[in-house]
Amino acid sequence: MTALPPALRDWFDARGWQLHPHQRAMLDRAGAPALLLIAPTGGGKTLAGFLPTLADLAEAPRAGLHTLYVSPLKALAADIKRNLRTPVEEAGLGVRVEDRTGDTSYAVKRRQRADPPHILLTTPESLALMTSYEDAARTFAGLKRVIVDEIHALAESKRGDQLMLALARLQRICPDLRRVGLSATVDDPRAIARMLARHPDPCEIVEADPGPDPDISMLVTETAPPWSGGGAAYAIPAVLEEVRRHRTTLIFHNTRAQAEIFFHNLWLANEEGLPIGIHHGSLDRGQREKVERAMVAGQLRAIVCTGSLDLGIDWGDVDLVIQVGAPKNVKRLVQRIGRANHRYNAPSKAILVPANRFEVVECVAALQAVKDRDLDGEPRGPGPRDVLCQHILIAASAGPFDADMLFAEMSSAGAYAGLTRAAFDACLEFCATGGYALRAYDQWRRIVQGEDGLWRLRDPRSAVRIRQNIGTIQDTDTLKVRWRGRGGAPLGEIEEGFAASLTPGDTFLIGGQIVRYEGLREMTVEVTRDPGRKPKIATFMGTKFATSTQLSHRIVAMFQQDAWPELPRHTAEWLHLQREVSRLPAPGRLLIESFPHDGREQLVVYGFAGRNAMQTLGLLLTKRMEEEGLAPMGFVATDYATLIWGLDAVTDPTPLFDLGRLEAGLEGWLSGNAVMKRTFRASAHIAGLLERQVGGQRKSGRQATMSSDILYDTLVRYDPDHLLLQITREEAMRGLVDFQRIREMAERVGDRIDLVRLRRVTPLAAPLFLEPGRVPIRGAADERLLEEEVTRLLDASGLAEVDAGRGRSWRVPF
Repeated sequence: MTALPPALRDWFDARGWQLHPHQRAMLDRAGAPALLLIAPTGGGKTLAGFLPTLADLAEAPRAGLHTLYVSPLKALAADIKRNLRTPVEEAGLGVRVEDRTGDTSYAVKRRQRADPPHILLTTPESLALMTSYEDAARTFAGLKRVIVDEIHALAESKRGDQLMLALARLQRICPDLRRVGLSATVDDPRAIARMLARHPDPCEIVEADPGPDPDISMLVTETAPPWSGGGAAYAIPAVLEEVRRHRTTLIFHNTRAQAEIFFHNLWLANEEGLPIGIHHGSLDRGQREKVERAMVAGQLRAIVCTGSLDLGIDWGDVDLVIQVGAPKNVKRLVQRIGRANHRYNAPSKAILVPANRFEVVECVAALQAVKDRDLDGEPRGPGPRDVLCQHILIAASAGPFDADMLFAEMSSAGAYAGLTRAAFDACLEFCATGGYALRAYDQWRRIVQGEDGLWRLRDPRSAVRIRQNIGTIQDTDTLKVRWRGRGGAPLGEIEEGFAASLTPGDTFLIGGQIVRYEGLREMTVEVTRDPGRKPKIATFMGTKFATSTQLSHRIVAMFQQDAWPELPRHTAEWLHLQREVSRLPAPGRLLIESFPHDGREQLVVYGFAGRNAMQTLGLLLTKRMEEEGLAPMGFVATDYATLIWGLDAVTDPTPLFDLGRLEAGLEGWLSGNAVMKRTFRASAHIAGLLERQVGGQRKSGRQATMSSDILYDTLVRYDPDHLLLQITREEAMRGLVDFQRIREMAERVGDRIDLVRLRRVTPLAAPLFLEPGRVPIRGAADERLLEEEVTRLLDASGLAEVDAGRGRSWRVPF
């Protein structure tokens, strides 16, 4: 058993503390190549991760960088810096702790490269940038440990892939480097462990006592939730009452727009003037920091927020979390619940507020999953190749490299363990020439192989431009919003598309305030205050969550119960009525309802595959219907169903779900769709084919889109097998359209399709008719309707005659 050094032991004793078992385990196993700690929120996992570092530096003080801490959030790195000061200063360790993020000044960054602190706190993007410098080997010389906090959040995106490639680079510089991952919410510990460890090294997993079950419930009000919508305005009085009863309440929302609307409505109902703030990623940094300071000081009773407060920052004395809208993902819900009562072995308290009738069912399913400690997650597959291309350019920026060594380095990163040499060489060729169709243009010939066999930048000056564009986060095209007038204070950002729809005098919400659009000045939206009470709503893109596969399966399993005592009466009666007039969806089967409504034939497919997949299914099914001679007119999709309306009733749905034809239809649709161009633009920026930053100036969204679209059209025409087009297709299939979920659904169901023909709308289908985002289909239905209308008009006017002898129709030509 490893003993604490006297300085740290005395510090623990002075506070009356003892090491938790998982903290002791982390100290005892400090020599392992890789360690993954899973510990509940408030369980001291961050201190557990740093204990071996503090113990090592207390026993053997030394200069230079000892430990690198990587966080998904700049704010979390700053928070850890504040928290580390306490043991370092009170134990008299003489350890230098600094952070390095996008907010760090250039002078400090430059000094840190030459004289790094003992502990450096950073983000994946800043770490990737540091590895791109020629002096990276000197900066990281002697590095002993890397701590990756909230590793589950990074594992779900390309930021995690970028980080693991950076760690592979550090491991080559420092062969004895130890890796540590920290998280409170891991659905598949072994998968995260494989990602964290250097392939094929093992990764030990330490699981702490999960502590008591959270005190979590669903809000039940006398007023039933509406049939559709996500605002939960009906619950405002009840939520305000909960705010009154608690010290500090975090009110989470799934989107920024919903957070703005709810905050506005909550403020209008807040007749007592309780101090309430709002916090999300589109607000100005100064405004966010002001709210954060007020939270830490205990000056706010409630904060309406989004995922910007999901992760492990200790924001003051929070004793209640409210999740407005179905959580969509159990793991995310557990993470948010953990913000309340942020103490070891103290149960977190949370309330779920369903925004509509169906979300009542989803919330109950999520509550059961939390009780069962059954977290959800989606397998990510192999590491994306656009990130690989960026890493090659980062390596070239640091100096000449040997291709064999770089391939070995990259294939040691977990997500790239299956990387083939052919795939690596294709990325190398892309970085060297830009691909077949672009090889004649110097701007895309970034690297070249010298006579010594080493690869290097063709123009060393291009390293600056490569560094300016490092990163995998694709910012939505936004415009700054400021108060009108010289030196007007910033408020935040809105989407370019939303700004383009505004005319002077229009009002919208931002930061909980109603503002009036006055005009656009130097790519900045200028606004003034407006006392109105009915604003437009800014279109904050943010993250659109889809219900996880596991949660969907739980919902369908709930439908098989004889009764639902756990549901409010109004929702249980709704499901009973559905069962009486039709059926409820069942596991391993696909329920399809068909009925006439409003003069059209309606088809409802209950796929429960998530919003992206159900939206894609609507596009593919309407295409298949036209191929089968049917006449669809449009569709709308939710997480659980797709509603299609048209002129013809579907009598045999089986041919529509032929997986091969669906996939062929998807490829045909994608080839000429804006989805592909948007996906191409994102991957081209990551791979380095296109730049968003040039000479320190960021291109506008319109400029970036124009150059990207021209390049995409060129490659499609002249080089259809270009690497970036291959990557684009993979990314579109994997993320934007979620075709994998459709494939999984089709394979699971097979030919077990239940078509129920009815005379009217069913209870489960009713909310779909209120759902926004209806997509019209232009095709055979339009032609038939036009022909029928022309015939009707001619018949009514007496101008249509039938020449019986010749068997032809005469119509007025117009």
